[in-house]
Amino acid sequence: MAHAAFVIHSRPYRETSQLVEVFTRERGRQSLVARGSRQPRSPLKGLLQPFVPLRLTFGGKGELKTLYSAEATGPAIRLTGPALYSGLYLNELIYYLLEIQTPFDEVFEVYVETLHQLAGGSTLEPCLRHFEFYMLNVLGYGVDFTQDAESGAAVCARGWYAYQPEAGFVALESRQPGAFRGDWLHALARLELDTPEVLAAAKRFSRTALAPYLEGRVLKSRALFIKGKRGSPSE
Repeated sequence: MAHAAFVIHSRPYRETSQLVEVFTRERGRQSLVARGSRQPRSPLKGLLQPFVPLRLTFGGKGELKTLYSAEATGPAIRLTGPALYSGLYLNELIYYLLEIQTPFDEVFEVYVETLHQLAGGSTLEPCLRHFEFYMLNVLGYGVDFTQDAESGAAVCARGWYAYQPEAGFVALESRQPGAFRGDWLHALARLELDTPEVLAAAKRFSRTALAPYLEGRVLKSRALFIKGKRGSPSE
């Protein structure tokens, strides 16, 4: 059976092969060995790249499968500059957050849609925050933005709240560093990331909420993004 897939990571293996991490629609994340793929005349050479829609066949016992065949089913989704770093960030989230060999077909569809939004020039930050929030909810790590996690009371628009990881938001008696205003939380619940304050709150929340599941890993895409900003003429 052939599977719709995207490469999310690869590295050299032995003299002529590659170890390739792919995200498939039907079978989730898979680890494959692409034998001979680095040989000059290999039909796989240059094909196993991120953001190329592929159809793959693979098999074998254990977690590491053997790649039998691969073909592109369309042109590469063209990402450049910050959009490229953002696409690599999505790949890292999938690689680190999704359990191997577990189907996540709905995540696959949202992943592809987000890549096309990035390629189409959509504003990067809202695209990334929507994807992060979606991943948190799919994995069971989402929180209720409209209810106090301790008292059960509705979040007050004029109140201030602290985020407690893996629990939710709790009311504060007054504003404190890092607090979230209630009307920001209502906007996050509706995914209305229309103002700088709400967008900044969304980023702060998602970074904090994802941190325990990334287990302290330094994401290469973030480093590339920071490096790219420093090299920008506008900086």
